[in-house]
Amino acid sequence: MPELKTAARLIAGSLVANGIARVFCVPGESYLALLDALHDTEIAVTVCRHEGAAAMAAEAWGKLTGKPGVALVTRGPGATNASAGVHVARHDSTPLLLLVGQVPRQHRGRDAFQEIDVAAFFAPIAKATDEITAAARAPEVMSRAFHTATAGRPGPVVIALPEDVLRETTDAPNAAPWEQVHTHPGLTLMAQLQKLLWAAERPLLIVGGSRWGEPAIAGLRRFVERFDLPVAASFRRQHLFDNDHPNYVGHLGTGPSADLATRVRDADVLVVLGGRMGEFPSSGFTLIDIPEPNQKLVHVHPAAGELGRLYRPTLAINASPAAFISAAESLQPPHRAIAWSAGTRAGRAAYQAWSAPLPNPGDVHLADILVWLRSRLNDDAIISSGAGNYAVWLQRFFRFRRYRTQLAPTSGTMGYGLPAAIAAKLLHPERTVVCFAGDGDFQMTANEFQTAVQYGAAVIVVVVNNGVHGTIRMHQERTYPGRQIATAITSPDYAALARAHGGHGESVARAQDFAPAFERALASGKPAIIDLAFSPEATLPGLTLSDIRGTREP
Repeated sequence: MPELKTAARLIAGSLVANGIARVFCVPGESYLALLDALHDTEIAVTVCRHEGAAAMAAEAWGKLTGKPGVALVTRGPGATNASAGVHVARHDSTPLLLLVGQVPRQHRGRDAFQEIDVAAFFAPIAKATDEITAAARAPEVMSRAFHTATAGRPGPVVIALPEDVLRETTDAPNAAPWEQVHTHPGLTLMAQLQKLLWAAERPLLIVGGSRWGEPAIAGLRRFVERFDLPVAASFRRQHLFDNDHPNYVGHLGTGPSADLATRVRDADVLVVLGGRMGEFPSSGFTLIDIPEPNQKLVHVHPAAGELGRLYRPTLAINASPAAFISAAESLQPPHRAIAWSAGTRAGRAAYQAWSAPLPNPGDVHLADILVWLRSRLNDDAIISSGAGNYAVWLQRFFRFRRYRTQLAPTSGTMGYGLPAAIAAKLLHPERTVVCFAGDGDFQMTANEFQTAVQYGAAVIVVVVNNGVHGTIRMHQERTYPGRQIATAITSPDYAALARAHGGHGESVARAQDFAPAFERALASGKPAIIDLAFSPEATLPGLTLSDIRGTREP
């Protein structure tokens, strides 16, 4: 006679079968049966302090592994709190499963305690929503969720788990594990691409998106070197191509270099590989005309629905980055001297000049600190960040050299850096993990520092502390000069806060004090916070608040 299992045990079995090693959660009574089922598995359960952080940590786990990150939250406020992480996963094309406890079936529609219509709430931001309505359906729903989260353009899938269904039994067997499906380009399409490149004089390759892997990254490098192509990274995807490589010409995001923006506009063949060229990498949709680009646009993307959605490509290739790079091995560079090689060298020189450190007001020069860090850290160090003007310094002056060393939300979500760093350190305890955060950014999820302490995740958090919501103040001064409101913030003593949590704390008020403070933090072996006193006048590299107001002294 077949063994009877609860839906909760089938869900746990599905997670095990699909190679899920860790889940992030805030516990809730609505899914206690699932927590109990996880007790009998080898899956590590990480308890966070807020559901939004749990979902962000799971999203970062998905970025770093290529498998769906998994977060467990309870109904109502647990679900709504987690929505920030779901939004990150959607914008970043990251596979994520959010399992949401739900009220029992017999109470549905009665506005029961913490009841929420999960499907209606998450429909606008999730890739898909589902619900396990009977124990026998659990294997089907979980199998579909893994496939949906990873297919085409990856994204978040939200599944509602009615409390009574989790305890219901069935003899249904679990489904086989998910397998990644790749869409491969046809030979004719690759031949067309080769012809376009052979005729090109000013080509540019822009890499972005998700669904990469180490073999694809290595193949990308070979492809670039054979064709001597200039390569730019899309917004917060700098880790896809070694920033120290002679063919790397910069990244597109907040404040791209004028040279790189011009190269995008003037390219005769523009190859967008894996990304979507959304608002930030396209500088507010100004670098490529919609719907008819001036450039001959080659758009390679694993989701057919993204091809032609904004820009009508000259050549649309529906393929995952890995499949495209594999097919590109057969392409041959022009038989003549490559016409654009001089342009590649010029683009590299312009990037190096643009990423040379600039001073800023105050005694802490952030560019110098980042240049020191890029020489101090190993190539496999992981850097996370959230949102704020401070991140512009990070993206401009730090150089990412290896795949999956950058964790940053393209959605511009504050508070992301710390939970992402914790996930990274739990996955790779042997690697250095540094989180950069503004003071407003850090205070969004500062309570997760205790999560790091509880699980021994020795992350180093550098809080760029300027007492202001810098990005918003910048826009405020530009639009409503001299009328500051709602952008000044105060902070605790972050070094003392770290020690109160059981971690290591440092305060740095001068640039020359950063290196020894960082070394002490690293040597402590504990989660650490370095409180970095930063001038609120320093708005962006080379730009101050006074510049924006037009009142800077000559």
